[in-house]
Amino acid sequence: MSTASTTEETTGSETHAQTLSALSSAMGEGAFTTSRFRDNLRIFVAPERLRELLGVLKDRCGFDWMIEVGGTDYLGYPGRTGTRFEVHYVLRSTATGRFLVVKTGVDDPDPTIPSVVPMWPGADWMEREVFDMFGIRFTDHPDLRRILMPEGFAAFPLRKDYPLRGRGERHNFPRLTRGDT
Repeated sequence: MSTASTTEETTGSETHAQTLSALSSAMGEGAFTTSRFRDNLRIFVAPERLRELLGVLKDRCGFDWMIEVGGTDYLGYPGRTGTRFEVHYVLRSTATGRFLVVKTGVDDPDPTIPSVVPMWPGADWMEREVFDMFGIRFTDHPDLRRILMPEGFAAFPLRKDYPLRGRGERHNFPRLTRGDT
């Protein structure tokens, strides 16, 4: 390993340590858990503390850009316990180039978490996509409605219990021809 990459890794670890220290002092011990995967820092937080944690990361730690909001359905995942759904947020600091992932879990029958659109307006359509595909609701979202599927579509296609070939809904979709577009 070269000296430059070792220095970068050490600097990255030190900055992650500084971030975790700032989070712990702002939120208290035990407010979140962490893990690493391929040298990426992942922070797990309960849904009711999500906005607080993201606010600290944005205001005190310099993570000013939300790159991605996504969802995962872990129904039937081998060896997994806990919540069925997980929503992840990928944040980046434009000043330092660092990034990290924040995750929170929600469960059936009404998976709901707070919206982060008030903090990052760019999360608007990403939250709508997670809602549309997984059925996870975001409280305080300014316009939570379908973005990919038709308004009358009653299911959530990326849930693991949704059949691969659908449920025969295609006849309900409007037919468009090249002349209609």
